[in-house]
Amino acid sequence: MSEVPSPRLRISDQDRESALTALGEHMTVGRIDIDEFGDRSARITAAKTRGELAEIFLDLPEPHPRYDAPAGEPESPWAGISPTQRVMGALLPILFIATIALIITTGITWWFILVPIGISAVGEGIWGKGWENSHKKLGKQRRRELDG
Repeated sequence: MSEVPSPRLRISDQDRESALTALGEHMTVGRIDIDEFGDRSARITAAKTRGELAEIFLDLPEPHPRYDAPAGEPESPWAGISPTQRVMGALLPILFIATIALIITTGITWWFILVPIGISAVGEGIWGKGWENSHKKLGKQRRRELDG
């Protein structure tokens, strides 16, 4: 196990939660049994410093508790995407469906389908290629940051 930063520093509830999560992963893969999980989780609950918490994981490989994890709730996957971009991303599929329905029901020329295609092209020009999938890219990026 790597050296624990500031072993005499008191831990928070978030540090305890991180330790319990890591301990649960060890039980899931079979490194510890349910009785040992109960004993160690009681020690985690009673721990007051990082050093006490680290002792519980001395004989276990990674994962270990993460200290100084970001506080608060995780950021929304829509963070960083402008409201206009959100609205356009939501309206564009509806516009395609409405255009196709209008062409079928009224007999308007098929060239009318160029309206939503043109709006897509403008959106790509303004926000860059793949703008309609940017929320998925942000979600993947956040998952990588949390995992690594």
